[in-house]
Amino acid sequence: IENTTTPMTTTIYTFSNSQTKELHDLYQHEWWTKGRSLEDTKKCVENSQICIGITDENNHLIGFVRVITDYIFKAFIFDLIINSNHRNQGLGKRLMTEILHHKKLVDVRHFELYCLPDMKNWYEPFGFNYHTGGIQLLRRNK
Repeated sequence: IENTTTPMTTTIYTFSNSQTKELHDLYQHEWWTKGRSLEDTKKCVENSQICIGITDENNHLIGFVRVITDYIFKAFIFDLIINSNHRNQGLGKRLMTEILHHKKLVDVRHFELYCLPDMKNWYEPFGFNYHTGGIQLLRRNK
């Protein structure tokens, strides 16, 4: 996949070391990713099947999302994050659209993500809902 550019921003699919460090910095400003180490961030990017970012006119990372998938049954969307200075500009919607229409994910039957109740309305226009047929999230902490 080639990088695409729109006025002032570029969509990227590979990440330089400096952009991975910028992702780590983005993570440090959110309660749900704060405390991740730079090494963990690097592993996270390297080991996710699909990572998509948005950079500004200076090639700094301002948005990110990643997917872990088997390319047929499930695709789990993780870490949709937009720099707080660039929110409410449609960048999150742009990343979601990129994922849901990604050519490697066209055969995936179920896209899933973790979502706090206050974000439910944001994800609903993309077809996400809480109707999981009674499936519950189970977690084992290390």
